[in-house]
Parts: sequence; structure tokens; C-alpha cells
Amino acid sequence: MKKVLIIGAGGVGQVVAHKCAQVPEVFGEIMLASRTKAKCDAIAAKLPRPIRTAQVDADNVPELTALIKSFGPDLVLNVALPYQDLHIMDACLETGTNYLDTANYEPPDEAKFEYKWQWAYQDRFRQAGLMALLGSGFDPGVTNVFCAYAQKHLFDEIHVLDIIDCNAGDHGQPFATNFNPEINIREVTARGRYWERGEWVETDPLSWSMTYDFPEGIGAKKCFLMYHEELESLVRNLRGLRRARFWMTFSDNYLNHLKVLENVGMTRIDAVDYQGRQIVPLQFLKAVLPDPGSLGPLTKGRTCIGCLMRGVKDGREKTVYIYNICDHEEAFREVGSQAISYTTGVPAMIGAKMMLTGAWTGAGVFNMEQLDPDPFMAALGAHGLPWVAREL
Repeated sequence: MKKVLIIGAGGVGQVVAHKCAQVPEVFGEIMLASRTKAKCDAIAAKLPRPIRTAQVDADNVPELTALIKSFGPDLVLNVALPYQDLHIMDACLETGTNYLDTANYEPPDEAKFEYKWQWAYQDRFRQAGLMALLGSGFDPGVTNVFCAYAQKHLFDEIHVLDIIDCNAGDHGQPFATNFNPEINIREVTARGRYWERGEWVETDPLSWSMTYDFPEGIGAKKCFLMYHEELESLVRNLRGLRRARFWMTFSDNYLNHLKVLENVGMTRIDAVDYQGRQIVPLQFLKAVLPDPGSLGPLTKGRTCIGCLMRGVKDGREKTVYIYNICDHEEAFREVGSQAISYTTGVPAMIGAKMMLTGAWTGAGVFNMEQLDPDPFMAALGAHGLPWVAREL
């Protein structure tokens, strides 16, 4: 049995703690740490077995290092803010501890989604004999593994990839985000970007759209082209890839509210002077919007996230769609969180399980598609995220 330190006590942290607690044969000891210990204690009180909790500032490397040394985990599972990835990686190197996260590093003062900062740790982790697994959520994460599975079993080459993320749920609020509002709005308002014949092509934010007919009764939804970080690693690791895009659904209500907030400057990430103090408008907006954790009991409907791939196998062209559907209400009944947190937290636990059981090993920094997809795909269904692979 192994020890895991989970850093972050938001909606995803709650799911990760629940799912790790369900697998005591792997996660023998669990510690949940956050800037606010009371949040950790509240989550711990809901679990079927005792875990330890702690206060830690994830921006403070010496504080992180001291906590890791005192607990002695085999793995640090980072579900804190993306701004804190590098600090936590530094602490893992300092203490000789393996590392996992669900989202790539972002500089606080620029909405820029790149792996370059974390890929730069490759030599340091390799030389230390440590493993850092990047992006073990759903997208990135499961979508990368879907592609790796398709490349291993279904295609000789994947030529066209469309990752399509649909949240067909409804929380009944005038405007709210299903995960951290600051991260969500930074992502949505950034310029779009996709891969086409060896180069990146940029688009204005949410300027491209398509309608996709989602399976199992979800139906036709409008999807918007965005940039998502898994594209950056997939274009490196998929054979023969000619085009790769990422799409996400948004309701008209969400987009109308977002446009107004943009127009009045509330989505800005640069500081402004207010009554002699410097405040970041987007951080203030986060403070007044509904806490995503409060949406769990309100949200109904399902998510559908998958990879639509076209390529060749044995000289024959084929198209395959691999997807998962997750029900918001079922997720809430199990772990007290809606499906957005569930679909990120479950793969985080599975990635940790792969590392702690030795199914995935290595020294250095890894993206999900670089590892054997088969044990991860088998674990998805076993832990609450069944998938379908359908040839179209």
C-alpha cells in the first residue's frame, strides 16, 4: 500500500479524495492539503475511511517541501491551481517524490496554455529517477489515452482528430462556471488555435463553430473551436496527424453573459486601481460568481466528451468515435460533485493508481499518450467512466 498527498480541496480535490479512499489496496494512506484546512476537513468528514488533512500554501516551495518531507508520500497528486504547478514540481524534486497533475502550467499574468515550462523539467526529473505525469484529467488526460488506444489498436495512422467536449447539463443559475471561474473564463476568452498540416493556425475567440449530433439521446449541440493543451502534445505523438482541433459546447445564455462581462472589462487579468488598491477584475468576478462546488445538487443532465478520429488501417480509410457519457446527478450521488469535477477527478485517481501499482513507470516528464493505454482504459470503466468505441 502506498501513500498519496493530494494538494487542492476544490471540486476536483473532493472527487479525487473520494475515489482514492475507495481503493485502499492502492492508496493506503491519504493526506489532503490546501491553503484552507477547513475545506480539507469538510471533505474528510464525508469519506468512508479516515484521511489526514493539512494546511499548505502551494505557492510556497519551502512550505510544500516541509509538508512532503513530514508525510513522506510516494506521489504528490496536484489538483491545485495551474499557476502552482511549477512550485509543486520544484518541491517534488527537492524531496524525491513522483508528481501528477491534471492541467498544464499557466503564468498568472497571461492566459497562455503551453507545456514548455513543464517540459523544461524533463532532464531534472529523469536525472532524479522520478516520474512526472502531466494532464491526468479528462481533457487533457482521458482524451490523450483515447488517442493512444486508437493508435495502438484501431489505426496505422490517425490523420484527422477532433476532440469534442459537450456539457449538456443545466444548473439553473443565470451565469456560473462548472469549474474554477478564473481558469474557465481565461480559457474560453483566449484565442483559438488548431493544428493544420504542420503548423498552428490561430482564430479569434469563439469565432468558429459547428453543430455536432451527440450520441445516446443528447442530440445536436453547437460547438466552438478553442485551444486546449492536449493538442500540443498529441501533434508530437500521433503518427501521420494532419489536422487536430478541440471543440466545446456553450449555451447562448453563457455566451451572452460572457460577452457582457468582457465588454465591461470584468474578464481582464491585469490589475486595475480601485480605491487605492490594485485588484484583478477577473479575480473579483470569481469572488461574486457561484462557487462551482455549490452546483452539484443543482445540476441535471449529462456530459459527453470524446475523440472523433479519421485515418487508415491496413490500407482502408476508417472513422472512429471514442467517448464517455457521465451523468451529473449520478456523480453527485456518489461523491457529492457534479460531472465536470467527476470526469477530471476520476482520471486523476486512475493516473495515480497506474503510477503507484507500477503499470506506468519511467523517469522524466510524460504526457498521457506516451504510456500504455490498455490498463488505464480498463480502469476507466471499473471506476465510473465507461467508454464506447464506435466505428462510423
